[in-house]
Amino acid sequence: MSRDSRRREWIRLRLAGGVLLALFPLLAARAVQLTLIEQRGVEMGSAQTGTVVTLAPARGGIFDRNGAELAVAMPAPSVYAVPREVADPAAAARALAPVLGRDAARLEARLSQDSPFVFLARWAGEERAQAVRQLALPGVGVVQEPGRSYPLGSLAGRLLGFANVDGVGVRGIEQAEDAWLRGAAQRVALERDARGRLLADAGVDPRSAAGGDVALTLDATLQADVEHALEETLRETGARGGLALVMDPRSGDLLALAEAPAVNPGNFRRTAYGETRSPAFLDAFEPGSVLKPLVVAAALERGVLGERELIDCEQGAWEIPGKRLQDMKPNGLLDAAGILRVSSNVGVAKIALRLSPGEHNAALRAFGLGRATGSGFPDESAGLLRAAARWQPLDQATIAFGQGVNVTALQLAAAGGVFANGGVLRTPRLLSARRRPDGDGSWRAEPAGPARRVLRPEVAGAVLQMLESVVSEDGTGLRASLEGVRVAGKTGTAQKFDRRLGRYADTRLLGWFLGIAPVEAPRMVGVVMLDEPRGRKRGGSATAAPLFAQVAEAALAREGLVAAPRFGLPQLARAGSAPPAHLARRNSGGNATGADSANGARKAAGANGATKARSAKTRSTRARAARTAQNAQPAAQRQAARGADATDAAGANSARAKAPVPVVARLGDRVLLPDLRGLTREQVQRLARGEALAVDLQGRGRVVAQHPAPGTIFRPGQARLTVQLAPGRRGG
Repeated sequence: MSRDSRRREWIRLRLAGGVLLALFPLLAARAVQLTLIEQRGVEMGSAQTGTVVTLAPARGGIFDRNGAELAVAMPAPSVYAVPREVADPAAAARALAPVLGRDAARLEARLSQDSPFVFLARWAGEERAQAVRQLALPGVGVVQEPGRSYPLGSLAGRLLGFANVDGVGVRGIEQAEDAWLRGAAQRVALERDARGRLLADAGVDPRSAAGGDVALTLDATLQADVEHALEETLRETGARGGLALVMDPRSGDLLALAEAPAVNPGNFRRTAYGETRSPAFLDAFEPGSVLKPLVVAAALERGVLGERELIDCEQGAWEIPGKRLQDMKPNGLLDAAGILRVSSNVGVAKIALRLSPGEHNAALRAFGLGRATGSGFPDESAGLLRAAARWQPLDQATIAFGQGVNVTALQLAAAGGVFANGGVLRTPRLLSARRRPDGDGSWRAEPAGPARRVLRPEVAGAVLQMLESVVSEDGTGLRASLEGVRVAGKTGTAQKFDRRLGRYADTRLLGWFLGIAPVEAPRMVGVVMLDEPRGRKRGGSATAAPLFAQVAEAALAREGLVAAPRFGLPQLARAGSAPPAHLARRNSGGNATGADSANGARKAAGANGATKARSAKTRSTRARAARTAQNAQPAAQRQAARGADATDAAGANSARAKAPVPVVARLGDRVLLPDLRGLTREQVQRLARGEALAVDLQGRGRVVAQHPAPGTIFRPGQARLTVQLAPGRRGG
């Protein structure tokens, strides 16, 4: 290269460098302007990538001991806004107010917030969500949040509790198991469509980050029976509320807990928080004479009372320092069994005073009074049992017949279980199994709670025999008796303390019954309580004892020991008690499909619908479920429940063949399977076509079995219904 050429190249390089050096300050100034001065540039960049919102986690499911769904996660549409994208907040608020049922001024205030994202309506419902979509308002959209659904409505509602719109359990099992049930929060990108409307990422599945599942010890079929019995009793007695509890004394498993007034956890936003509490766990009451067997047992255990020893009951009146004790009827010499049979206050007070205050107090604490049972229910009450150092003879006497001490219904059930379980106190158990969300779908059984001996077996057996005499012709618990079944129990009537008057009220009473059946091999312990029954007879013997008989009949029908509840519920198949390991692995749609799930428990939804259809508070979905259960019930049983004779029942059997195809209740994109047993092939095919169900028909004749079982919540298109038919047979 010549010298002139090199010189020209050097000049060009210097010119190019000079131009670049001249442009650099301009580019730097523009960058500073965009990043530090013009915030709009930042906002435009953010808008291009969209807004990201964090949604509440999807919760795991709650099931009964046989796999019936009690609480499930379901997508729920929520309406949101990105305020900076709303050009006219006032106009948008006016358009949204009638659709969302909200105040326009409040909506305008939210749309005007200096916030990147706001919710306008959580769990708004599909109808409202669709109306919002049709408005096509800039900056307003709909996102699918993980919602919470309770397929059986108010069934065991107070026990289950509820989870709020942020996916946090705040009552009952939902609160107790919140850490296990709660899933992982999800981040969802909000993007624009071709018209500039904000849309949530449709590819996000709220169930993909769901929490673990839990199976309760509860039997949903029995729960429906017990709730029905309690509701009927409340109507008959005029009581303002009540509860009925069934426990298996062998394991401590809580099988049923009915509490009235009922609460639907799905309506928690329209229910006062205080009304959602579970009285069986959180409220302590004076138990009245139900406490007398504990005092008798303590005296027998410590050898200060002979089983056949006679006590002078003073013809029903006895003076002690500070009070005159009285019985309802005069009695003379009675042994311990007689004192319990006629419920003598004088007799049991004399027995209690043979114990020192420390011995008396220690005995009650050994039965579990004065401390929480250890069930794991959140904020469970310990009741009230004052320290023995403060007891006077009057305290010992009145505590012996249930005044001056407060207990929960669960504590009473556990204490009654000591007599049913040979002297051993079992810790109540609420959970039977858990299932991990990231596992293989198998259930892990929960261990039973600790147990400890309270009484010698011979003492427990002796008191149990005494309690059987209470449920006899001359006992206070006669109305708790069952034909063909040996029942033991104790009535109780407690006056409620009136804080305004500063004394016990004469007319405001609690009616109690603690019962055990069958005596020879106890399968159930039941506690029932009625709050302020009305009428001429308001004591436990007249109100609570008959309710216990109905509850016990339902519980023993579950064990196959009696035919059926006598209070008119549809005949249900016996609910099995398959171990938690037999709970079926659930498919992607959330349905239990295992053959080990008993038909009786799967029909809990239908039975519960039938139970609640009489109530004005019943939801429309449950009313449809009631029609399903009624159609599924053999007509012979419906006639028998109305008192028809055998001829009428036989005629009803033939009428069943002409019955219409059962009504199928829908829950969003899912259906509640009715009982198909007894239907013809043609009827099943007609139902399947109408509901778009994929069905496999096996055999000929009438339906004798189906899988999944009746009451299963089923997703058409994701699973198949298998129906077994046989000639000349009916399902049973």
